[in-house]
Amino acid sequence: MNPSQESLFWLRRPVVNVMVYCLYAICAASILLELVIHRHEILSFSGIFGFYGIFGFVACVALVLAAKLMRRVLMRPEDYYSREGKS
Repeated sequence: MNPSQESLFWLRRPVVNVMVYCLYAICAASILLELVIHRHEILSFSGIFGFYGIFGFVACVALVLAAKLMRRVLMRPEDYYSREGKS
């Protein structure tokens, strides 16, 4: 990238930096609040510290891995719609 294009890169804009720092602050606040707020959990394992964060991370990883497997099953060749001689 030349210098004029580098300044246009969207991840380097000050607004994006502020949004990322706000996201970090919200994540830290939610973890700190978990120490203070008592939840009435039905299942015993959902009372573990950081359970919902860990569960969300594992669920996102599982979704990405499932999408990779689905891609192998559902993917068609690049010229699938433009091939000659289809019935």
